[in-house]
Amino acid sequence: MAKAVINIKTDKEVKANVQKLAEELGISLSDIINASLRNFIRLREVRISSVPQMTMELEKLLGPVESDIKAGKNLSSGFSSPEAMESYLNSL
Repeated sequence: MAKAVINIKTDKEVKANVQKLAEELGISLSDIINASLRNFIRLREVRISSVPQMTMELEKLLGPVESDIKAGKNLSSGFSSPEAMESYLNSL
């Protein structure tokens, strides 16, 4: 994919805080900006909030999961070790 450069101006403190958070997540500032731009394209909206909100897209994805939980299907028990989990997954 061809890349394009976007120059923006922001407060130094904002940039430093975003870079620190991105680094904690193991991603770059460019990744944060690209994710924000893609989200804007997909949803055609900009949300500014400190409170997490459920999106319609996520609700649609979680609907079948909630049904499975209520029906007790497609669930696995807890695992006491990574080896137990791997053994269970290999048995499927």
